[in-house]
Amino acid sequence: MSGLQGKRILFGITGSIAAYKAAFWVRELVKEEALVNIIMTSGAEEFISPLTFTALCGNPVHLDMFASDPDGVMAHINLSRDADLLLIAPATAQTMAKLATGMADNLLATAVLAAKIPVVICPAMNTAMYTHQASQDNRARLLELGYHLVAPGCGDLACGETGDGRLCEWEDAREAMLQVLTPQDLAGRKVLITAGPTREALDPVRYLSNRSSGKMGYAVARAARRRGAEVTLVSGPVSLSPPSGVELVSVTSAQDMADAVLSRAEQMDVIVKSAAVADFKPDNCASLKIKKGSGGLRLDLVKNIDILASLGQKKKKGQLLIGFAAESHNHLDEGQRKLTQKNLDMIVVNDILGAQTGFDVETNQVTLITPSQHQQLPLLSKTETAHRIWDAVVALDKGM
Repeated sequence: MSGLQGKRILFGITGSIAAYKAAFWVRELVKEEALVNIIMTSGAEEFISPLTFTALCGNPVHLDMFASDPDGVMAHINLSRDADLLLIAPATAQTMAKLATGMADNLLATAVLAAKIPVVICPAMNTAMYTHQASQDNRARLLELGYHLVAPGCGDLACGETGDGRLCEWEDAREAMLQVLTPQDLAGRKVLITAGPTREALDPVRYLSNRSSGKMGYAVARAARRRGAEVTLVSGPVSLSPPSGVELVSVTSAQDMADAVLSRAEQMDVIVKSAAVADFKPDNCASLKIKKGSGGLRLDLVKNIDILASLGQKKKKGQLLIGFAAESHNHLDEGQRKLTQKNLDMIVVNDILGAQTGFDVETNQVTLITPSQHQQLPLLSKTETAHRIWDAVVALDKGM
């Protein structure tokens, strides 16, 4: 569920200067062990050679709807029949117009018309062309027909202008593909997730914080979005890019996070508190930089608000509240204590001392604890761990 390995991707490339980026996309798909077949329009051949893609994916490129090869006579039907998903990138204004009106005058357009699989379209064109009413009408029509469109990026274009129309980034296209290939068992759910550390200021220069990278929380947010949820991610300071399609609310301190979370909690169906919120903060924040003296420095600390406990006290009927606990010992006992004490539906406990489960690593091994049972998951990538967590949440939701 966490990747494109083994997925059969039919990749359509059309006549845009952005066609050169498609070579990188094909390389990434092959690295992920997807099975790639390619259709190029005659316009695409003007920008990049079919031989390039044959070398990258290991399969001959399909160009002509009426190829002399007996196996290619029905290519417009068989290619999509043998695929899990059809991706068009870059998609020109001309291609979008053809697909919106049901034209079938080349192999790619005919394959789309015959397709009974998800079709993901990534537009790329000049800003004036993209914002033209005709293109916007075609975009709306494509959505009505059930195609999945990935919004183009905004920035410098090959023509020298700046604006909307750049081919989207690979990660955005990848997420769009994964979403349409993933069961939408969180569709219609509003989900709030917290991630990362908080920072508690000592003076204008220094702060207290922790080693949280935010990777687990971001993986949980990405997985929820992939499964159809409307996701709000409240994040402390991290060096990660927000997942595609997720509303990001950036905060710094524990109080900032509490304000952001508690003000939105009533609207949410599921809340997942995976952030590593500081338990304490300095009693006073110095207005000027604290100077180094000849002696030591004593800090008076006071407790921060317990956001998870506050959410448990105010939890509305039907709302699911999921907590995280980073523990160094007595994992099960501590998890069960917090589950009861904070009125949670589930708590995810992980070992912060493990070499492959601690801070700033790509894997995790967690124990899921609910009021009725506990389950230890194997060592997995954080993405796969996130999906296992959501599997458990969906099962809880069905049982309520």
